[in-house]
Parts: sequence; C-alpha cells; structure tokens
Amino acid sequence: MAFTSGGSKKKICYYYDGDVGNYYYGQGHPMKPHRIRMTHNLLLNYGLYRKMEIYRPHKASFEEMTKYHSDDYIKFLRTIRPENTSEYNKQMQRFNVGEDCPVFDGLYEFCQISTGGSVAGAVKLNKQQADVAINWAGGLHHAKKSEASGFCYVNDIVLAILELLKYHQRVLYVDIDIHHGDGVEEAFYTTDRVMTVSFHKYGEYFPGTGDLRDIGAAKGKYYAVNFPLRDGIDDDAYERIFNPVLSKVMEMYQPNAVVLQCGADSLSGDRLGCFNLSLKGHAQCVDFIKKFNLPLLILGGGGYTIRNVARCWTYETSVALECDIPNELPYNDYFEYFGPDFKLHIQPSNMQNQNTPDYLDKIKTRLFENLRMIPHAPGVQMAPIPEDSVHEETDEDDNPKNADQRFSIRASDKRIANEGEYSDSEDEGEGRRNEKNHKSPRKKVRAGSPVQNMVADASKKEESNETKPAPTPVAVDKPQNGKEEIKETEKKEPVVEEPKKEDKPVEESASTTTPSTEEVKPTATKSETPTKTEEKMEVDETPEKSTPEAPPKTEEKTTTEPVAAPTETEKPAPAPAATAPATAPPPAEQPSTEEKAP
Repeated sequence: MAFTSGGSKKKICYYYDGDVGNYYYGQGHPMKPHRIRMTHNLLLNYGLYRKMEIYRPHKASFEEMTKYHSDDYIKFLRTIRPENTSEYNKQMQRFNVGEDCPVFDGLYEFCQISTGGSVAGAVKLNKQQADVAINWAGGLHHAKKSEASGFCYVNDIVLAILELLKYHQRVLYVDIDIHHGDGVEEAFYTTDRVMTVSFHKYGEYFPGTGDLRDIGAAKGKYYAVNFPLRDGIDDDAYERIFNPVLSKVMEMYQPNAVVLQCGADSLSGDRLGCFNLSLKGHAQCVDFIKKFNLPLLILGGGGYTIRNVARCWTYETSVALECDIPNELPYNDYFEYFGPDFKLHIQPSNMQNQNTPDYLDKIKTRLFENLRMIPHAPGVQMAPIPEDSVHEETDEDDNPKNADQRFSIRASDKRIANEGEYSDSEDEGEGRRNEKNHKSPRKKVRAGSPVQNMVADASKKEESNETKPAPTPVAVDKPQNGKEEIKETEKKEPVVEEPKKEDKPVEESASTTTPSTEEVKPTATKSETPTKTEEKMEVDETPEKSTPEAPPKTEEKTTTEPVAAPTETEKPAPAPAATAPATAPPPAEQPSTEEKAP
C-alpha cells in the first residue's frame, strides 16, 4: 500500500480528563499519571488546542471492560482499596496486584478514564467523525485478560481494537514502546484480523517476550511481527528499520485502521529505558504512519522521565496536526520541570549503539520472509455490525459532573437540548431524585415560606403582564372548562397521551406549579418560577386556559364543586391533573387543591 502525501489537513480529536493527573501509584513508583497533565498543559500553552476537538472521555463501564477482561478480575479491581487489602491477599496474588501494580486510591476510576478515552476514540474513527484520535492516558499494553502486569491493569488497547473490528476487517497495531507489547499480542495471537508489530528491547528485559520467532499461532500465524533490539539504538538506525518494515506490512496486510502505541520510554535518558532516540526520531514514526491516510488511533504508554514524556507527546500532537511549534517552551504551570534549558527538543546521549547494521538487516530480512507467507489482505466473513460501546448524546446531560467539561463549538451545538425537555421521575413527591431543575435567577427557598409566597405573587403578575399571547398553564380540574381549552388546542397541536394511573398528592404551598406530560415532563421546583421560555414550552405541550381575568369564578368552583377527572368528550387531548393555584389571591386565602387523577 503506497502512502500519499499532501491533501487536506486531517480532522483530529483529542481525549483528556482533568482528574487523571491526581492518581498516584505511590512513593518511589516510576509510573506517574501526572505526566499526562503536564502534557496537556504544555500543548495548551502552545495553542495546539485550537486546531483539534478536545473531549473529556466517559468512564468505561464494567460491561465495556469485560468485553476482554474476566468478570472476576474487573470485580476485584472495582472492590480493592488500600484499606481492605488485608481481606484480599489471595486475590491479589492471583491477579498479580501488589508490587509493580500497586493498589492505590482511585485505581478503578483511573482504569475507567484510560479505557474510556481509547474506546471513545475508536468509536469516533468508526463513525468517520475524525481521521486521527489521540488519548495519551491510554496505551497500557501489558495488562492481561485476568492479570495486571507492568504498571497496567486494564488493556485499553485491546478494547479499542475490538471496537475498531466492528467496522474494519483488518486492524494493524504498532508498538514503539521500549517494552514488548505482550498483552496486545497475546490477545490477538490466534487471529488474522489483527496484526501486531512491536519494536522493543529484547534480552534480560521486561517482560521477556517478543522473540523474533514469536510469529502467532493457528489462523494468526505470521500475524505477529516482533523486531527485537539491543541497547542504544539511535534515530537513523530506527528509521532504517521502521519505515521498510511498516511499508511491507502495509503492502501485504492492507489494514483498514491503525493503532499506534507511542510509549516514550524509548527516548534517550528515560529512567527505565536504554534506547537513544530524540523527539524527532520518535515522532518520525507517527509522521510516517499518518501518511498512509488510514484511520489512526494514537495512544500513550510507558515513559518515566516525565519532563521528556510531556515534551514528546506534545511534539507528536503537533506532528499529527501538521503544525510546527517553536523549540522555545512557552511558560506553563510546570515550567520549572523543563530546566535548565527550557527547550522542547532533547539531545541524544553519546551511548554506543549496539544494534549493528548487519544485525538489523538480518532481522529485517527474516521478517520480510515471514510477511511473504501471509495472503494478501485476508478477508472476513460478513456479519451484522454490533452496537457501539459509546452512545453519544445520551443522558450525559443529567450528570452534574459534566458541568466543567470542555467541548468544541461544533460538539456543543449538537448538544443543545430543547429547553422544555427535563428529566423527572414518574412519582412526584418530595423525594424525587431524577429531577433536573432549569436555571432560574431566583434563589431556592423553603416551601410555604413568606419569601416564596412573595416570589410567587410577583411572578404571577409578571406572567399576566408579559406573556398574554402565551397563556400560563394552570391546573384545570373542572370539566366546565372543556370548551375554553378546545379553543386553545385549536391553535396548538394536541398531545395525545394516556393519563397517569396514579398521581401522588402534593402537600405543598399553593404556589407550586407542576404541569407534567408523558412525552415532556417539565418541572418547576417549589422555589422557582418558570421563565418566559419555559412557559412557551409548557403551552406547546399542555395548552390550558389562563384565568387571571376571572379569579372569583375559578375560586368559587374550586371550593364548592367536587374534583372530577376530564373525559375524552370534554378534552381532545386528556392530560393528567396537576396541582396549581387557580388564581393569585393573597397567600392566606389560597385554597388547597389535593387531588388524585384517575
């Protein structure tokens, strides 16, 4: 598959959760999620956020994570906490949790955030809403089906690839972390639908896998490609092996999507690494793969000299955006980390490159021979496309934690909801938990207080003066008003619905207004008065007669006549009874209207 250069700029989406930097593996542990926050802050100060859509990922659910991992393992991660480790000694040994993979506060939530960004990025690519998706919190490639490994607990890469496979016949996984991507290779070792390609240090080095002879098994034979490397590889040598191998893979396998794990522990000077790559040598891999114009998911991974991790992933974000950024670092919240030079790029060391040209050519030749054994572009039997893991524009608006979420302008335009649409429970009592209050300029007050009554009286005067063309909804529990309501419904489309079987009595002040329907359930709280916009929405849904002109008549009928449920002959669109004051007399004289709808 030949790559193409030029063309229109790609559409990039980027996933980041502001909480991810708060998680802490423990004192002295080399894995520091704080590096992701540093990366985000640096690319913000470079202004790169203006050129891509930034999303806060959802937290992956138990069901999403168990699409690959075992139920017992994910239940354990959800349950374990630093306080109760003594109760789970056997499970900790079974699931390899405790040493390299410690138990820390918020462990499960950290896994949810990491996985959520990768899966959401895969869904974006599937829907062709982005050309490149980036999640620097992902790339935890060592986690196994029922076991933590190498600082990784949940394998977000495997879960993202499973999502891509719903729409793409063949997915290519490329790993440039210094450690072998054993968890991903193991997951797809026996299938030809995923090819795994890993460039890594091999020989007395964690995790000890990734030999040249590890090529896959069964249907997946020859679909695992491993390039074992020695210490000290530099930019030129890395480019000489990476570009030819990936070109051959693209030619023979012809993938429909690519996942690239950009572990930054292969950089020069890494705390746990032993390679000698600069930022440009590392980012060259991103640039090369991007030129094939395939849907691309870019993930993080290892990297333990955190100032260089932030530099690397910021620079690779700019490469994905095809945007040049200056070597002089902009001032940022973590500026002191980047001293003493405060530059973006790092200088490789003078360590010896133990990867001789003969050694590299020999490995490359063996890999080419293996790649010739695979059929060109293996096919996949047609099957129904499974449901997406991430459902956009669901009930996310009901989550108060989304209040500080950053959205692009285009995404926010899509999320504008009708002002008359509220979430409410079917029972209307004091204990409602699903109630979503519309923003009101008034402060909340206790039900039945003098302040509430004053607010209610004042608001009713405003309603009668300012909204005469749009009648204010009131509770009409008298069959005699049927004719007047028919006049109103001729102007608006009637809402056909079934009346509620039971409506709990509301023992509140007479100033409460709660017109409700089955389709749209507007709720004005005890302390709030509907705004003009709310009134219009309510009139559209449940048009009723406003009666400020005839208070004596309404009050007399409310007190003297029994409450009767409206019938179909009296109303074209029966609505459940609502409790509200018929008029606006002084609070002391308001009648109490407690009723039960049929």
